[in-house]
Amino acid sequence: MASSSSTSLPLHICHGNKLTMIINRSHAVLHSIAISFLIYYRTSFLFHQPTPIIIPWLLLFTSELILSFIWFLGRAYIWRPVYRTVFPERLPNDDKLPAIDVFICTTGPDKEPTIGVMNTLLSAMALDYPPDKLHVYLSDDGGYAITLHAMRESWSFARWWLPFCRRFGIKTRCPEAYFSRTENRDSDSENPHNFMVEREKIKEQYVLFKERVRRAGEESKFKDKGVYTASDHPSCIEKRTSQFHHFKAGAVNVLLRVSAMLSNSPYILKLDCDMYCNDPTSARQAMCFHLDPEMSPSLAFVQFPQAFRDIRENDIYDSEVRSAYTILWPGLDGLKGPVLSGTNFYIKREALCCHSIRKYIDLRELKDSFGPSNEFINSLRQDYKKPNLNDNGEASNVLLEEAKVLASCSYEDYTKWGKEVGFLYDSVAEDFLTGFVMQCKGWISAYVAPSSSSRPQFLGTSTTNLNDLLTQGIRWGSGLVDVALSRFSPLFYGSSRTSFLHSMGYAELSLFPLLYCLPLWCFATIPPLYLLNGIPLYPEVSDPYFSVFLFIFLSSLSKHLHEVVVTGKPIRKWINEQRIWMIKSVTCHLYGSLDAILKKFDLRKASFLTTNKVADDEQFKLYREGKFDFWASTIFVAPLVTVMLVNLASIVGGVYRIMFMGADWRKMFGQVLLSFYIILMNYVVIEGMVLRKDKGRIPLYVNVLSIVFSLIFLSLGSIIISI
Repeated sequence: MASSSSTSLPLHICHGNKLTMIINRSHAVLHSIAISFLIYYRTSFLFHQPTPIIIPWLLLFTSELILSFIWFLGRAYIWRPVYRTVFPERLPNDDKLPAIDVFICTTGPDKEPTIGVMNTLLSAMALDYPPDKLHVYLSDDGGYAITLHAMRESWSFARWWLPFCRRFGIKTRCPEAYFSRTENRDSDSENPHNFMVEREKIKEQYVLFKERVRRAGEESKFKDKGVYTASDHPSCIEKRTSQFHHFKAGAVNVLLRVSAMLSNSPYILKLDCDMYCNDPTSARQAMCFHLDPEMSPSLAFVQFPQAFRDIRENDIYDSEVRSAYTILWPGLDGLKGPVLSGTNFYIKREALCCHSIRKYIDLRELKDSFGPSNEFINSLRQDYKKPNLNDNGEASNVLLEEAKVLASCSYEDYTKWGKEVGFLYDSVAEDFLTGFVMQCKGWISAYVAPSSSSRPQFLGTSTTNLNDLLTQGIRWGSGLVDVALSRFSPLFYGSSRTSFLHSMGYAELSLFPLLYCLPLWCFATIPPLYLLNGIPLYPEVSDPYFSVFLFIFLSSLSKHLHEVVVTGKPIRKWINEQRIWMIKSVTCHLYGSLDAILKKFDLRKASFLTTNKVADDEQFKLYREGKFDFWASTIFVAPLVTVMLVNLASIVGGVYRIMFMGADWRKMFGQVLLSFYIILMNYVVIEGMVLRKDKGRIPLYVNVLSIVFSLIFLSLGSIIISI
């Protein structure tokens, strides 16, 4: 239990679930024993097998070792999960609360609609926090004129929206979400008639606001067809083709410097442009940790989960990312704190900048770290006085000019920005890397998830089609493997700087794209190929070691099912997660890992794949109906179809051998079971190939291409086996 002082009530409490810990640890022990028997079986029989199956035996054994290793790393999450409760009503008076800067990042209206971005901005402005202590910044990576115009329109509409929210105690403070609700149970008003009159007035103003932004987006002067482009434009945030801009990390670091000149708040809320503030009290909830005198000196950030408003009960794409926010993050919170997750976190400015200033005394050394701006260096000092922006005189103009210098794309040259200061640049998963390095330097973090009876603190838009899901997965996979292959690899860098279990958890996260894609490709192809040729790779059913393999298989599935059920989800959720795990492992995890490896050897430039957030009615209709949208890139769909064809052919061939050629079913049962499980879990691919006639079906040319690939693999594989 953390307390604000020895005599006052605590601002937050932390508690664990002993029964859950007992179940988790008991399962880990039993599963470890089974894995040790498997390793003994493989090693003892490895050199007693006929020559033709030594190579597949080694491949399977290597895959089993890799999966065992990644499973072992993942035990860090289940060792001591904790859950937190906050009491924002116990915070000090508003005049004693610290100021907060809000950073919102967007890439431009092509993939992130302007109205959606403005709704996020308005929800941040409407947080239940002293208005004079809240400062909102928007970074448009493309520098679009329509974004600036929409900001001005949002400011005008906010004069209506913010007083309305505060007067009537509105809980949903994102205008689009609020006015799309069918019921009006979102207010504390005691005068329903007066409230409804005001609500209609505000709704009319919101419709006019949206129309003005829409019309402006269609006007030629906002089309950005001049000399400026999304990759080459001046500041406010400057970008040039000759200067690498470091994607989102670079944009946030610019905001970090500029905000130091204008507001210099000690705490920062970072939001993605599609993640609006759904609970206006989130800032006060975060302050329950940041203002705790026992925890605050070492606390870097408070992380809230990502939740999504468009998730259906049958979440076929696992867009909810349930395991991360209900299992992994609470598990890390019981060690040294959760991962910095890109959005929805309140971070201490000192953790990003000022922890370095203590190491330097000489002004020249300070400039080598933070850049040439004297004003910015002064802002890092504890005795720095925030400028008065209401002054329209010379001082205000000087600060604005200084902010433009800080936003220039060349400001970071020959400094330690992105290396030791601010968000780090070694990976496109800048959040993951930055949070990890912070915790290796001694900082801790906290994770606050909403209770089942409370509203999510933040809500966003999820991916509702296969192409966007896997494109996003490539970016995440590439960024995580970037970290695993870098000098900050949690396996080595973290083991000496943070706790063993904590570094294990980070290592699992950084390695899982690479360490899942290799074994799953092996299991999806090697056993089926040898099943087709009548060669067993697993012990026969009567062999005691068969029960070891079966136990490990069922143990993994049942533990995953248990985690799904205890978090309140149905069995269908477990099936969806199993399917998406397989799909991602043979597609985006593979491509993301290859991308990271190529970048490591300078064979490919770093890139940032933005997820499309423009709504597509046809795609969302398929998602709502629980149907996969296979109208995706061929590099995603062709591997899925090829794997299914290989397993279908092998199971048909294997059963034929057993029934008509006298093959011993007891020796082949393990491979038959594996292929059957792959087919059963991914039956939606067969539906897309054969049964469906809608727009989301698998295109004919992809089916033909996959048939060719599968025939080549099975033919060449069979020839090699027979040699």
